[in-house]
Amino acid sequence: MAADRIVLRGAEGRHATVRRLAAGERADITDGAGHIAECVVAAARPGELELTVIARQVLPSPQPRLTVLQAIPKGDRGELAVELLTEAGVDVIVPWAADRCVAVWRGERAARGLRRWASAAQEAGKQSRRTWFPEVTSQADLTAAVERIRAAALAIVLDPDAACDLARLELPASGEIVVVVGPEGGITPVEDEAMRAAGAIAASLGPTVLRASTAGVVASSVLLSRTGRWHYGVGG
Repeated sequence: MAADRIVLRGAEGRHATVRRLAAGERADITDGAGHIAECVVAAARPGELELTVIARQVLPSPQPRLTVLQAIPKGDRGELAVELLTEAGVDVIVPWAADRCVAVWRGERAARGLRRWASAAQEAGKQSRRTWFPEVTSQADLTAAVERIRAAALAIVLDPDAACDLARLELPASGEIVVVVGPEGGITPVEDEAMRAAGAIAASLGPTVLRASTAGVVASSVLLSRTGRWHYGVGG
């Protein structure tokens, strides 16, 4: 019976060449949607890697799912936020066009922004050896944000002045947890009222104020460590 083989070429093959993988070494492959092939290198050639599959498995999507509504930061801080959220284990990243965002995505700029965020998520997913890569959705306005909050098992708006401590919230075992990260200038009273009316809870990360590009990963780390998902292994 012929051996189960995978041959990587193109960008993936070049990446393997850069990593200097040699015959006999372990190299697992994933499609980013829960499928993983446990492999050993059969042959390594310039720009091409041939792998022998020793086992295949499908890992379920981890629960509860964690979604971050990330207000769009200026410059390259958006890609930084996406990389950090991916490495932490976030499942869905939603670019949120908050009223006080300095960066405004319209037309081709919106398309470029989404491509950059999606690329950052994919590369960070590979680097952090995730089996499930995060989904980067289309840009959301307040209406779309409120709809996602209303459907969540738990929705949290990060607020440095909130009396509630994020680390003390009771978390659901399944469903979707939504975390809203506002822009540097904070969310507006209208946004705050709409989100709270949809069921969101305001919670604080502590006495210090974090940047919009880092608040999400800190909040996600607190939540994921408490759900036990950081003990999930390669499926995160």
